[in-house]
Amino acid sequence: MSEPCASTRVTYPRGATDGTSTVVQVFPLQGGTGIITAETPFHPVDHTWPDQPADVGTLTVNGAQVAITDAITGASQIGSDRLCLGRDITARRGDDDWCWYVVHVTDAPYGDCLEWVGAQATLCVDSRRRASLSASHTACHLMAFALNEALSDRWRKVPNGDSLGHPNFDAIAITSSQIRTDGSTDTYRLGKSLRKKGFTVAATDEAPSLADALPNLADSVATRLNEWIGTDAQVRVDAHGPDLTSPREWVCDLPQGTATVMCGGTHVSRLSQLGTVRVTAELDDDGTELTITTTPSTADS
Repeated sequence: MSEPCASTRVTYPRGATDGTSTVVQVFPLQGGTGIITAETPFHPVDHTWPDQPADVGTLTVNGAQVAITDAITGASQIGSDRLCLGRDITARRGDDDWCWYVVHVTDAPYGDCLEWVGAQATLCVDSRRRASLSASHTACHLMAFALNEALSDRWRKVPNGDSLGHPNFDAIAITSSQIRTDGSTDTYRLGKSLRKKGFTVAATDEAPSLADALPNLADSVATRLNEWIGTDAQVRVDAHGPDLTSPREWVCDLPQGTATVMCGGTHVSRLSQLGTVRVTAELDDDGTELTITTTPSTADS
């Protein structure tokens, strides 16, 4: 199986939800077909940090339209004829010795798509679903900056800070992030390693235990989030190149400074698109895991 020699160019970082491009490869998958185009507006699920789900939509070639039910990351080492998909990829993300692809997954039989190589394809993403995922992802980033600020007085030592100057609890403690069309859920580990770095979970003379502070924590984060949304600040994604694995940075100018974080997902263009955001905070029974749920009112209900 011959692999395309260039990584997929992606247009979703600038908000695109449709486009045209050349089909460079099709190959059989269990129950369907994988299709690679030279360029795509489809956001694939990331194989290393699968926080945002893949886009879905349609792909049309020569008047024949197929439903794209998934989009996954593929990679092949230069000079190899083996294509690795998702978690089977062994290379470090963006390794220059590999080519990186968005693989559009369809239930259509391989035989029906085989003759499409070299033809022009029209790609259309489900824009309503994308908008909901983008709102959830942007709100998730804002939550992280508000959470860092709200927890800043619980550090006995000062760790590396976020771009707004607060101890970066989110980056240090996060274990998983799940972006959904109706919001996001972020999970943080409050184990011994975090305590050794100086984070205080138990009560001190200056602050109650984290468990006792949870209601105020959620309210504080939500209040700050909605203050920021009220500024209707612009949101942008700065891409350092056009390829799938080119580094990209989420940027938002807030009253406290410019918030930035490396991110490969999709986002709204202005904070007013989030509506009002609700935040809940929960600890597990043994107090070693904190879960934050963030829900923009403009996300799907």
